[in-house]
Amino acid sequence: MNLATSSLKQRYKPNVSDFLALCGRNYGYMLKWLPLEIAIGESWRLEGEFGILVVRILENTKYTQLVEMSRPIAIKEFVNTPKVLVRIYHDAKLAEVLTGQQIYQLRPVYDYPNVRMYQSDEKYQVNAFLEELLKIGYHHSVVCQS
Repeated sequence: MNLATSSLKQRYKPNVSDFLALCGRNYGYMLKWLPLEIAIGESWRLEGEFGILVVRILENTKYTQLVEMSRPIAIKEFVNTPKVLVRIYHDAKLAEVLTGQQIYQLRPVYDYPNVRMYQSDEKYQVNAFLEELLKIGYHHSVVCQS
């Protein structure tokens, strides 16, 4: 084996099974409190032991929904409010992040290093972040319409 060949870093290959399992878990978390019949533009707050989630419906069709989720934080001067745009596929039973903070369209894989310093598995990481956000509302104690 050539020394130059062995020292090259392997290109990241996404694990589709892990990604779909993650999206399936996120769908399961969301299904606990997300109504199928809801008006576009309607929003509410989930208050749980780990904080508050604000959910707003942007699109509602027969098989999919588009929701914006954010977690308000007390120190707004230093940290932006975490926010994601999530497409929910009811026919496939999956919930996938479409956009995150400053990422307007997530690609499945990024070359690394890159100009914006996204991780090779940025799409997976953002969906894992959604899973952490959803844990806030999973055992919610109060749901307030707003």
